[in-house]
Amino acid sequence: MASLYFSHLPLTPGNEHSGLLPLLLALSILLACAKLAGALAVKFRQPAVLGELLVGLLLGPTVVDLFHLPLLRDPTGNTETTISQLSQLGVIFLMFSAGLDTEIADLRRSGRPAIFAGLFGMVTPIIMAALLVIPFQKSVNSAIFLGIILAATSVSISVQTLVELKRLRTPEGVALLGAAVVDDVLVILGLSIFVSLTGGQENLSIVLTRMVLTLLASGILGYLVLPLLVDWANRLPVSQGMMAMVIVSALLFAWSAEYIGGIAAITGAFVAGIGLGRTHWREEIARELQTMNYTFFVPLFLVGVGLQANIRDLDVSIIPLALVLILVAVVSKILGSGLGARLGGFSKWQSLRVGVGMISRGEVGLIVASVGQSLGIIAPRELTLVILVVLISTLITPPLLRWAFEEEKTS
Repeated sequence: MASLYFSHLPLTPGNEHSGLLPLLLALSILLACAKLAGALAVKFRQPAVLGELLVGLLLGPTVVDLFHLPLLRDPTGNTETTISQLSQLGVIFLMFSAGLDTEIADLRRSGRPAIFAGLFGMVTPIIMAALLVIPFQKSVNSAIFLGIILAATSVSISVQTLVELKRLRTPEGVALLGAAVVDDVLVILGLSIFVSLTGGQENLSIVLTRMVLTLLASGILGYLVLPLLVDWANRLPVSQGMMAMVIVSALLFAWSAEYIGGIAAITGAFVAGIGLGRTHWREEIARELQTMNYTFFVPLFLVGVGLQANIRDLDVSIIPLALVLILVAVVSKILGSGLGARLGGFSKWQSLRVGVGMISRGEVGLIVASVGQSLGIIAPRELTLVILVVLISTLITPPLLRWAFEEEKTS
C-alpha cells in the first residue's frame, strides 16, 4: 500500500522520494527532541521553552548540523525550507493564541504602560547602538541600522513563558503584549524612515498610510466581522467548520498585515485572536488550538530559532562587536521598556518584568536585518551576529522572566 502511494509522488533524479523522506525523518527528530529537552528543562525548574531553544542550537550547524546528515541530506534544500516555514507558522499561531487569551478591557487599562514601554523600548536601543557600536563600524548608517534591528522585540518567547507560568493575564503580561504591538509598528516605521532618508525608494507617506489603514481595518474586521463569521461557520454541515474558519482568519490576517500593511505577520494574527476572543466560542477555540500548537507548530518554532544559528562562522575578531550588541540588546530593553512602563504608572517590579519580557528578539529583527543586507547597509557576518543576538536574548529571557515573576518583593 505504501509503495503504491509513493509511486505516484514526483521523483528526484538519482534519489527517489528525496524531498519527502528527509522531511518526515527531520520532523520526527525535531519534535521528539523538543519535547524531551523541554521536559528536561522543567525537571531543573526552568521553562520548557529554554530546553527547546537549546536543543535547536545543538541540532543546528553549530554542533550536529542535522540537515547535512546522510539520511537527512536533501539536494533540493526543500526540507530545511519547509521546516523553516512551518516554524514561522508556529509564531503566527502562538501570537494568535495570545490575542485570543487577551482581554480588551485589560489592554485598555494597560494603555499608558504599554505605549510608553513600546516607545522607549524602541528608541533606547537605537541611541545605545549609535553610541557604542559606531567605533566598530565603518559608517554611521550601519551602526544606526543595527540599532533599528535591536529595537525589534519578539515577545513570542515571553508569551510562551508567561503561559507556562500562568501569568499572561497579569497587568505586566497584558502590557507586554500591547508594548510589543507598539514596538513592532514603530520599528517598521523607523525602517521606512531610515530607508527613505538614506536614498531608498520607499515613499514614507505611502508607507504610513498603509500601516495605519491596515491596522484600523484589521481591528474593525476582527472586532465586528470575525465573531459573525465563526458563528456562521459553526452552523455549516461540515466537520470542524468553525475551527477551519478560525485558522483561515488567523492566516489571512497575518498575510494582510505584512503584504498590505507592511507590518509583521504576527501583528495581524494577534489582532485576529483579540477579535475572536470576544466570542462565546473562545474557550473551545483555545482548547482546539492548544493541541495543534503545542504538539507541532510551537515546538518547531522554538527549535527553529536555534537551527538558524551557526556560531562556528564567527571568528575571534568579531567577538568585541558581538559582546557590545548583546549588551545593547539586553540593557536597552530593560532600561527603555522598564522606564516606559514606570512612567506609565507601573511599580518598580512590574516595570522590571515588562523590561525583561521585551528582551527577546526574533522574526521582526531578522526581517529588518535581511532588508539591511539586501540594501548593502550591513555585511553578511553582521547578519550572523544578529542571529546570535536573537538566540542569546531568546535563551536568557525565560529564566530572567521566571525570576522576575517569582520575586516576591514589591516596590
